[in-house]
Amino acid sequence: MNPLLSIAIKGARSAGNIISRFSDRVDSLTVSKKQRNDFVSEVDKMAEQTIIETIQKAYPDHAILAEESGDHGGNDYLWIIDPLDGTTNFLHGVPQYGVSIAVQHKQQLIMACIYNPVNGELFTASKGAGAWLNNKRIRVSGQRTLEDSLIGTGFPYRQDQSIDAYLPIFREFMSKTAGIRRPGAASLDLAYLACGRFDGFFEMGLNQWDIAAGVLLIKEAGGLVGDLKGENHFMQSGNIVAANPKLFHQMLLTIKPFADRYDK
Repeated sequence: MNPLLSIAIKGARSAGNIISRFSDRVDSLTVSKKQRNDFVSEVDKMAEQTIIETIQKAYPDHAILAEESGDHGGNDYLWIIDPLDGTTNFLHGVPQYGVSIAVQHKQQLIMACIYNPVNGELFTASKGAGAWLNNKRIRVSGQRTLEDSLIGTGFPYRQDQSIDAYLPIFREFMSKTAGIRRPGAASLDLAYLACGRFDGFFEMGLNQWDIAAGVLLIKEAGGLVGDLKGENHFMQSGNIVAANPKLFHQMLLTIKPFADRYDK
């Protein structure tokens, strides 16, 4: 196994154990707001710390970008961490949340790990080596038409996100697809696309730690990823469209009339 991936899995499982340990006693946790509808709990911080310690023990010179503690300087290897994606779900007892870890080398994603502690699903990918779910190779779906597609998304939830700009896009996909789902953890949504559960995905205003691991999973599973115009600026803008190759351009055409509201 790729040694970077081995460390990522170790960190993700350790974080998952912490998350699971507190899942039935959420009422006892200290929870604070980073901003409206954006929560952080003790569990987020503990999970992040165990991941960072695992990485630094193995690779003390590597840089880290973590959701709760920010930048930790280092060399050209950057670990991008979301210790608990889906905190709001976790705090409400909704069993849809996960741990997301990616490694970027000189701006290129080379390793991904997304772990769901609720059901033990472990999604992994290394650049050039494919994408996997619990040691089984995965591929994006073969769905050909939007009409029969199931699309994942995320609703705007922060004050700096415009619901008015989002709703026309949502309306278009509602009328053109078999259904839209909003489970509430972007990393798992992207992993679900990589293994064919979703046929496409779009969301705006995400952070690097929300999408980094999922992006590599999708690419290694044969999918395509872009911003709202199909370009490669999604890590900077946080606006992302992803799908299997048959649907990707159909999704972009659906979004095109509204893309200028987001991607400048």
